Amino acid sequence: MADHLDRVLDQWAVARPDLDVSPMGVFGRLSRLNALTSAEMRRTFARHNLDSSSFDVLATLRRSGRLTPAGLMRASMITSGAVTQRLDRLEARGLVTRTPNETDGRGVYVDLTDAGRELIDRALPDHVATEHRMLEGLTAAQREHLVEALRVMLGTLEDDEG
Repeated sequence: MADHLDRVLDQWAVARPDLDVSPMGVFGRLSRLNALTSAEMRRTFARHNLDSSSFDVLATLRRSGRLTPAGLMRASMITSGAVTQRLDRLEARGLVTRTPNETDGRGVYVDLTDAGRELIDRALPDHVATEHRMLEGLTAAQREHLVEALRVMLGTLEDDEG
């Protein structure tokens, strides 16, 4: 079944037959999938009065327990610059607390409040159901192949970072 990217690649084959534009098929589809899946996730999170970064902080604390802000950054999918902002917002909503580190007066620990735990425990099943729904078109074997291919690609790119 041909899609939009197949037509784009066919056009490039005519316009620039000297170039191997096949990576555009991968990255164009990844870009389109990111846009579509991100929109689905935003709708799911919005039903719980969350955004993706807030969900990620709450989910990371739910699975990891108490963390420092630096540990939270390493264990989650948010950048260091966003940690303080996210924590400020979540703390103002009563979803997390920051308590001083007794052994290091400069450090703090971040914990879920009861309200934060209840919210993530309500949102998580909805989030996972959304992910399952988005993968319905793939067989179990296709999912496994996709996971492995993405793992290899991520490993290659992450190795290049550092």
